[in-house]
Amino acid sequence: MSIRAILDTMKHFTVLFSGLVLATVCVAQSPSPHAQRLTDAAAVLDEIMGVKDKSIPQELLDKAQCALVVPGLKSGAFILGGRFGRGFVSCRKEGGVGWTAPGPVRVEGGSIGFQIGGSETDFVMLIMNAKGAERLVKSSKFSVGGEASAAAGPVGRTSSAETDATMRAEMLTYSRSRGVFAGVSLKGGTIRGDDEAIGDLYGNKKMKNEQIIYGNTAAPAAAEKFLAALNKYSSRQSK
Repeated sequence: MSIRAILDTMKHFTVLFSGLVLATVCVAQSPSPHAQRLTDAAAVLDEIMGVKDKSIPQELLDKAQCALVVPGLKSGAFILGGRFGRGFVSCRKEGGVGWTAPGPVRVEGGSIGFQIGGSETDFVMLIMNAKGAERLVKSSKFSVGGEASAAAGPVGRTSSAETDATMRAEMLTYSRSRGVFAGVSLKGGTIRGDDEAIGDLYGNKKMKNEQIIYGNTAAPAAAEKFLAALNKYSSRQSK
């Protein structure tokens, strides 16, 4: 083989090796879909709470024990018989100041009553008391409206946040699609832990959300923006 041929071969392998290294670095630096979903959940909170006249009423958010956010459900996911989404639930820390590490969840099934439509839908749930929070977090499969009373949450700066229906409900539910944010019913929907996301974010897919929420588990770095958003809009629970 000529020297030129040898040099051409070496150049080829050098380019190939460089490409493999670059691809490996890109894969290593790309966030997992679960980490990206946490960032998306933070953006959902920022966008919803950024429109004060059409956001979750501040007094309700301040009273909530936990908040559950499911960002970007795709088209068809919120139609009867076909809904499926993945998100995160975080609860107040003991003493009511700050929020726990987020527990990954899956939301499935049920009828949402008021359907907005659109290519993507964000879903938000407020769990209003400790009893409702324990039922949700400690259950392997939680049924909304079955194991805890749920109601469509009021929107904006309105005294309707203090209506009897809202005050009695353990959970308040909302959805947003095409920029329209409204309270919705989620009766019949189920919520369970997302083992795959737990394994990816916490390194142990056998861990349960009960351990994450009530076990003083350290939050993963990917949760920084999500927890920062929760603390920005309600760092302390009102009594």
